[in-house]
Amino acid sequence: MSAFLDPLLPRPCRIERVTHETGAGDVFTWELAPLEGELPGFRPGQFNMLYAFGAGESAISISGDPGDGPLLHTIRAAGRVTRVMRDLSPGDVIGVRGPFGEPWPLDRAEDRDLVVVAGGIGLAPLRPVLLDALRRRQRLRRVLLLYGARTPADMLYRQEIEAWRARPEIEVAVTVDHAAPGWNGSVGVVTRLIERAGFDPERSLALLCGPEVMMRFAGRSLRQRGMPATDIWLSMERNMACGVGWCGHCQLGPLLICRDGPVFPLDRVEPLMGVKQL
Repeated sequence: MSAFLDPLLPRPCRIERVTHETGAGDVFTWELAPLEGELPGFRPGQFNMLYAFGAGESAISISGDPGDGPLLHTIRAAGRVTRVMRDLSPGDVIGVRGPFGEPWPLDRAEDRDLVVVAGGIGLAPLRPVLLDALRRRQRLRRVLLLYGARTPADMLYRQEIEAWRARPEIEVAVTVDHAAPGWNGSVGVVTRLIERAGFDPERSLALLCGPEVMMRFAGRSLRQRGMPATDIWLSMERNMACGVGWCGHCQLGPLLICRDGPVFPLDRVEPLMGVKQL
């Protein structure tokens, strides 16, 4: 039996490629390859624990294609560990544990509209959903991506978004909080896209990821359109430290995000999201 089956033992992986996603350079995508053997597969919505030697670990959603291609993680340099990760280069070695967590409930999207709502770097955990949905497009009704970013320079995967725009199988709407010279698209919060999006609330599944405040308002907007809270799912990635439900850092009321999530139906977590300092 391989020692790497131990969920607390990082597996060494080499950084094969680094892609800077935003104008500020604080968001980047790693392409990773194991030093030996193969990495386990994953399902959209799951995450890995990435270990920068000498700095520590960070829980990062897997943003690659679940059906094919290399292991990808899109990371925002927001804390001590991820700032160290930002300074690593192709050829450097990191540790990988996982995958962990509950995936997005894509089986519930069969013969329904799939509404993907993302804010900022929240598009990264949802990118595998879109790739998987396009692969089995004939089993879904409509596929919509509603994406909001702070500025045009903060948008992720800009070339891929433009490629999706050109495809008839998916409807893409993008908005920014603050426009910039040359921006001719929508300006405003992502809930405005929800208000005018063409989907059947009674035959839809909505998947949300982004800042908690964005998800709260997006969930409210979807319910106002007539979508049940049980058909609205979101990813709660916060304070995860062990990935296996042992340390308690990610506790949200009775839930441990890494063990019980990070994907939850809105009706299960909405009452907890509104409690201060929980």
